[in-house]
Amino acid sequence: MSLVLQDPWGRSFRYLRLSLTDACNFRCAYCLPDGYRRQEGTEDPLTPDEIQALVHGFASIGFEKVRLTGGEPTLRRDLVEIVGRVAVEPGIRKVALSTNGYRLRGLAEPLRRAGLTAVNVSVDTLDPEKFERITGRRLRAEILEGIDSAIEAGFDPIKINVVLLRGLNDGELPAFLEYARSRPVSVRFIELMRTGENALFFEGRHVPASEFRAELLRSGWRQRPRSSTDGPAVEFEHPEYFGRVGLIAPYSKDFCSTCNRLRVSSLGKLRLCLFGDGDYPLRPLLAPGRREEFVAAIRSLIEGKPLSHLLHEGKYGNTAHLASIGG
Repeated sequence: MSLVLQDPWGRSFRYLRLSLTDACNFRCAYCLPDGYRRQEGTEDPLTPDEIQALVHGFASIGFEKVRLTGGEPTLRRDLVEIVGRVAVEPGIRKVALSTNGYRLRGLAEPLRRAGLTAVNVSVDTLDPEKFERITGRRLRAEILEGIDSAIEAGFDPIKINVVLLRGLNDGELPAFLEYARSRPVSVRFIELMRTGENALFFEGRHVPASEFRAELLRSGWRQRPRSSTDGPAVEFEHPEYFGRVGLIAPYSKDFCSTCNRLRVSSLGKLRLCLFGDGDYPLRPLLAPGRREEFVAAIRSLIEGKPLSHLLHEGKYGNTAHLASIGG
């Protein structure tokens, strides 16, 4: 049996996106505009022991990269411990974190020492007033200072996630390119995605990433080759810029053809596709002595992974908002 996990469409999987919590302290207009509310009776998220067992199981079938997501993962006070446990698992070469950045100033160095290798920070605008309007928090300066702390700590790569929003930040390409001119960052422009709770917002704010791609090519940016553990972004580079630019265009043709990742929620439920309908509980299989059952379950479940999402048909599965599974 092949070590590397493959689905019926011939795609290989080496990249795990693991949510540590569905809670978030921001009120982003496209995700949780009314703020986070924990549902009554919800289980507690996976413990560090369970997380290590889960990562160990995935590493045993060829997974090399783990991205810790949320909600907002830095809300967990045991985050540094979790990173350390994930980083020491044999076979795991990359441990990344997706964060809104509000605790990054104080956590950059401890996380780096624990074994974190890469950081993604959400910064949807460089304008202070627009930042507050989009996120509900007046923290733009602190977030940018956190990115500077991550640069000083030596993370590579550092990615800046920008969700494209019509009428709010779609005119900021020049400002973000200037930000990347002298910094070792990759600014990634992400198409707004339709979820269960943002229908009206999506209709009014969606911007096709193709508009930005055309502008980049006209300005002399060139596409970079992909590696086996890269995420969904298509990256571009320019000889006059230290930083890079990425585009994530889920509505583009063949977007799903390079899928190499699986998602697990903070409660240990496997999601085969971000916009799929099924969640498969793995938590019972994280108990000591059940690793073979865990691996067998993953190999069986991957047979049901769809070829593509159905966003073009207006179907977004059971993703109510992106904080629920980490985007």
